[in-house]
Amino acid sequence: MKIILKEDIKNLGQKDDVVAVKNGYGRNFLIPTGKASLATESALKVLAENLKQSKYKQDKIKMIATEYAEKLDGTTIDILTKAGSNGKIFGSVTTIQIAQALKDKGFDVDRRKIVVDDIKFLGEYSAIVNLHREVSVKVNLNVVQEA
Repeated sequence: MKIILKEDIKNLGQKDDVVAVKNGYGRNFLIPTGKASLATESALKVLAENLKQSKYKQDKIKMIATEYAEKLDGTTIDILTKAGSNGKIFGSVTTIQIAQALKDKGFDVDRRKIVVDDIKFLGEYSAIVNLHREVSVKVNLNVVQEA
């Protein structure tokens, strides 16, 4: 029996895969629980069209992320923070501060997409901004003391 998976199932396949299973497993478990549907000719055509549209949308999203990454690449931002006389920061620089500094420069980036090591001292650092699963860009940070 051939079925189309509606969700990822361990040891069987990923969502939208067409797999062959035993009749009892398909009819008594996968189809009634909504984890799969019967792979009829019309269902396969619908699946092919959905995959085509999904790929088009993902390609468009990736293209937009790539264009945004080209603008953002090599950008240097200044982070103002309070620090002691030895250059040690009170607290640390967070992704929220980096996202706000990028926003001030005209780049609207979600703070959850920024990856940065722990910053505890004044100086120059770098952060990675993940714009897409396959597109990331490096941003330079210049951590300076407030006046």
